[in-house]
Amino acid sequence: MSPEPRPEEGPRDEAPRPASDPRTADGAADPAPSVTDALSEAARKSAFARVAPGERPTAADLWAAVGGVRGLVESLLPGFLFLVVFTITGEVAPSVLVPLGMAVVFVLVRAVTRTPILPAVVGLIGIAISAGLALATGRAEENFLLGLIINAVWLTALLVSLAVRRPLIGVITALLTGDAGWRQDPAKRSVLTVTTWLWVGMFSLRLGVQVPLYFGEQAGALAATRLLMGVPLYAAVLWVTWLMVRSVYARRAA
Repeated sequence: MSPEPRPEEGPRDEAPRPASDPRTADGAADPAPSVTDALSEAARKSAFARVAPGERPTAADLWAAVGGVRGLVESLLPGFLFLVVFTITGEVAPSVLVPLGMAVVFVLVRAVTRTPILPAVVGLIGIAISAGLALATGRAEENFLLGLIINAVWLTALLVSLAVRRPLIGVITALLTGDAGWRQDPAKRSVLTVTTWLWVGMFSLRLGVQVPLYFGEQAGALAATRLLMGVPLYAAVLWVTWLMVRSVYARRAA
């Protein structure tokens, strides 16, 4: 808001700019958000942002990172329902349609309670695609194909980041902290490289166990291992990552 003109000054000829005017105070247009800004915002919304490097992670932080009670229910219940229904019936259609119906319920509950609906919608889309593959082929194990592809994509991205000497966990940490010079710090570079390899190990383990079950048409075993190697394994790796990143940033801050 412009100051009142002093008595010796005449009124200004320029009309005040509306709040929506994209110009800055000097009349120049505000720059559009950069790609780095967009990536930083995405990183701040990720599970990694629950604990900033250097802060002490707590059980509450880990609980929030996996989504709390609602997040756990929405992540685990569809897979558990598939396992139960498939074990009882041995039929593809009810085994994939019951979890799909539950995913729709999750979206409706979030809409009614006016809580963020996007996580449930993303989950519904993934479950719907997986169910469609299983119903189209008549093979229950196709319900897990999309998950295997997503794990393979993450594994590839992590390995590529290591190959180009830009370990992905380091990139994410830099986006969160603004620490553009982390690669010039040997301790930070080493820790962030090791934690990236830790995530490589998690995705490799998932694929190493689940891909043979997929090709062996062991849908029940595939459902069980996916439950065990899903949220629990993810939470464990995330926790260790936090501790390692925290240790090196805390030492540097001291």
